[in-house]
Amino acid sequence: MNQIAFPYSTQTRNCTILIRLLLVMLIIAFHTESSSADKKDGNSNESKATKAENAKKKKKTKWVSLFNGKNLDGWKVPQFGGEGEVHVKDGNLVLEMGVDLTGATLTDAKKVPLTNYEVELEAMRVDGTDFFCGLTFPVKKDPCSFILGGWGGSLCGISSIDGDDASQNSTTSFQTFKKKQWYKIRLQVTDHKIQGWLDGKQIVDQNLKDRKISIRHEVELSRPFGITSFSTTAALKNIRVRKLTQQEVDKTAPK
Repeated sequence: MNQIAFPYSTQTRNCTILIRLLLVMLIIAFHTESSSADKKDGNSNESKATKAENAKKKKKTKWVSLFNGKNLDGWKVPQFGGEGEVHVKDGNLVLEMGVDLTGATLTDAKKVPLTNYEVELEAMRVDGTDFFCGLTFPVKKDPCSFILGGWGGSLCGISSIDGDDASQNSTTSFQTFKKKQWYKIRLQVTDHKIQGWLDGKQIVDQNLKDRKISIRHEVELSRPFGITSFSTTAALKNIRVRKLTQQEVDKTAPK
């Protein structure tokens, strides 16, 4: 009887082992499939997030060029008195050194919104030691100026905040400028703020709530949008503007 039972017991044990192996394989297969599904879902979610971000970028408004690089069409030369020659050379708008101010003023004021917009340009100090970009722009119904390289060559800021010009208010900063080097300037104006960047570095972040905005009387002829230099030869190019999206405006609102 024992000889008959022994082979039967061995067969049963082998079957049990086989069943257990099959169960283990099924469990492993299930977890592998679940993991693949989770990974697929994760990639799908990531893909959706990427698409959403790209969609937001596409919603940015288009840039409008303000200078054609060929001539002074769309610009006029304000008669400050003692101004240098204003002309186009090698695709650049050139403000020659004068006795104090030289400038160019946009003739079509409608090209620049009164608020919720952004301006970009590149500027170079060709010769001289004072500001090579005095950008006058609208802030709703009020004019304002973004000064780069003034008061001896390095001072930057907004003129004017509560009657104080760029040398006397909270936007004052000192930057190093080299002659014959291009600098990228970016200005953003919203219902809430004036912000300014120099070569990607933010140097102005001015809240507008309860602030009085104005300009110095010397640049009245630059209104509503113009660029000046002070006893300095300046070159300018790639001058453009675009309206901001509501999402971009909302980001500047007080928190």
